[in-house]
Amino acid sequence: MNFNHTEERQMLADTLSRFIREKYTIESRNEAAASKIGYQPKIWTALADLGIIGSLFSEEDGGFGGDEISTAFDIAVVFEALGQGLVIEPFLDNAILAGGAIAEAGSDQQKSLLAAIIDATNIAGFAHYEPDTHYELEKVSTTAEKQNGKWVLNGSKAVVKHAEVADFFVVSARSGGQHNDPAGISLFIIPADADGVSVQGYNTFDGGRAAELALKNVTLEVSALLGIEGEAYPVLERVVGKGLLALSAEAIGAMEVAKQSTVEYLQTRQQFGVPIGKFQALQHRMAELFIEIEQARSSVINAAAALDKDRITRERALSAAKYTVGNVGRQVAEEAIQMHGGVGMAWELALGHYAKRLIFIDHELGDADHHLGRYIRLCKPD
Repeated sequence: MNFNHTEERQMLADTLSRFIREKYTIESRNEAAASKIGYQPKIWTALADLGIIGSLFSEEDGGFGGDEISTAFDIAVVFEALGQGLVIEPFLDNAILAGGAIAEAGSDQQKSLLAAIIDATNIAGFAHYEPDTHYELEKVSTTAEKQNGKWVLNGSKAVVKHAEVADFFVVSARSGGQHNDPAGISLFIIPADADGVSVQGYNTFDGGRAAELALKNVTLEVSALLGIEGEAYPVLERVVGKGLLALSAEAIGAMEVAKQSTVEYLQTRQQFGVPIGKFQALQHRMAELFIEIEQARSSVINAAAALDKDRITRERALSAAKYTVGNVGRQVAEEAIQMHGGVGMAWELALGHYAKRLIFIDHELGDADHHLGRYIRLCKPD
């Protein structure tokens, strides 16, 4: 396999990395993360103008990406750069998950919403997971019932990113089947200002905003249904799969920064008249981190290459990548903090924020334990 980027993809990576270096400081990032909206609107608009959001969508859907496999590697390139900059703007839930679901299953009229996502005019929230689902895609308790020719939704959704600034939500609800049945799940597009929608927002551990979403007798026209009634599970699996790839690539970017920061610290911090990087014990620990990060990177490349393969091959590769970056990310975060000593915990040092993000990535869309179990199940014969 050729691991070199195409010329266009390398330009995409260089453009985004240069923008982050020049325009995205850790101080402005942290200030935005603690704000009431959880991101920087001017930065978000600038990223859209650079075509970064559009690179995550195919030309058919109004973006600048190519086929499935090309888009997969574009996602990996973009999110690795976002991880290096600790970017909190709404790429994942807005573009990859909500936007991806519309691109995957939407009608021509519904796909017209993608233009506003790509140019950063609108933000979409992805509301699928519920308080008691524990990462299982098929566990949906929110109900969707037909009444008088309309859909009526009731239920609650948990940890909906950027919900307070969302213009609309892509929401899953059960129109048939049992609580943990893959069949019977439907997707709906709900305006954020629809009657019966309430949002309770909060700051997240790693920076940014999320919310709990409550739906009480939310009444929708039949045109709000996204895709085929009761057949949303395969769409969710494919869209969340792209989210797993994105998060895994983001973790690689964050690990690289944590690693480089630690190397620089070991080369400059002195004890007994020499840099502490001269101590063999610390050299061994850093060597192990180098190896683990490269193994994690290989798993992400494998996942991107598998995105257009059959379901079992694709999902195994995605779960393997998420499991790997979850374990390695935690190791990198802990080792980097420890080798920095007490200063590693200082708020003013960027490293601590990277460490928090790495820990949180493990818990998004399924932690390492979840994906290890999922990988094992996917390896069993039917």
